[in-house]
Amino acid sequence: MRRLLAMLIPGLLLLTACGGTPAAAPEPTSQSAGEVAKLDSLKVSDNGDKKAPGLEFTKPLDVTQPTIKLVTDGTGDRVKAGQIAEIAYIAVDGKDGKTLEDTFTTGPMPVELNDQLKTGSAVLYNALVGAKVGADIAFAVPGTAASGTTAATSSQLVVFKITSVKDATKALDKPEGDAVTPPAGLPAVKVDDKGIPQISVDGATAPQSLIAQDLIKGKGAVVKETDTLTVNYVGVNLVGGKKFDSSYDRGKTASFALNGVIKGWTQGLAGKTVGSRVLLVIPKDLAYGDAGQGDAKGDLVFVVDILGAN
Repeated sequence: MRRLLAMLIPGLLLLTACGGTPAAAPEPTSQSAGEVAKLDSLKVSDNGDKKAPGLEFTKPLDVTQPTIKLVTDGTGDRVKAGQIAEIAYIAVDGKDGKTLEDTFTTGPMPVELNDQLKTGSAVLYNALVGAKVGADIAFAVPGTAASGTTAATSSQLVVFKITSVKDATKALDKPEGDAVTPPAGLPAVKVDDKGIPQISVDGATAPQSLIAQDLIKGKGAVVKETDTLTVNYVGVNLVGGKKFDSSYDRGKTASFALNGVIKGWTQGLAGKTVGSRVLLVIPKDLAYGDAGQGDAKGDLVFVVDILGAN
């Protein structure tokens, strides 16, 4: 996923407690939260489908808490819970308005408005649900102190545009398709009595390149890099075989934009089919490197069940 949006979701989590729970309504509307008045000066001008909008606002913009606001609503279909909204965004420095990131030229990215997003980032969910296609939604995030200094960076302003919306397809409960016998030398995968894949790395060697081996070949739609996937997965380190993550252990599937994860997943799952179970053996340069992320270090091994793609 685009670099900035990967940082936005944790920021929006800070708002969940103060955003409140909106009253039930037959037709939900986009919800704003935070220091909304500080975005009153913001004006967004349309520059065309593939150009970022112009932004005018009183500078410097300085917020002390993450803030989100519907600036202008669209004229298209209203976004509903359970759908997939495609969004493009521009991010600027709140001090001088300098552009930090612009995804309008590279194309929108999908955000599935599912229970996972609602639980993890209720404010983002509430801002998107009820808005209409074409809406501009502003998100301001406070500056942070640089490591080892007392100086703080300036606040950042991000403006999302909802470019389209579509219904999500129902995900499978488990992989469905034809069993495939993998070649020798790969990590071995067996299924326990609960149907959960168990990975053994005994005898497996470091990969020279990415390996994406079907264990079950699904018969559903072909996965594209721009899809939002619903999956079950388990991941272990190639060296030692320690499990570091598993959606099975959490008891719920995961949904994510395929272009917003590590390169080994993006490259390895694009072109696969819904219903497939895929063994990924990922070199460290397509994962988190030697430094790792948490316990996920070096070369990694995943088994991924592709249950849905939107």
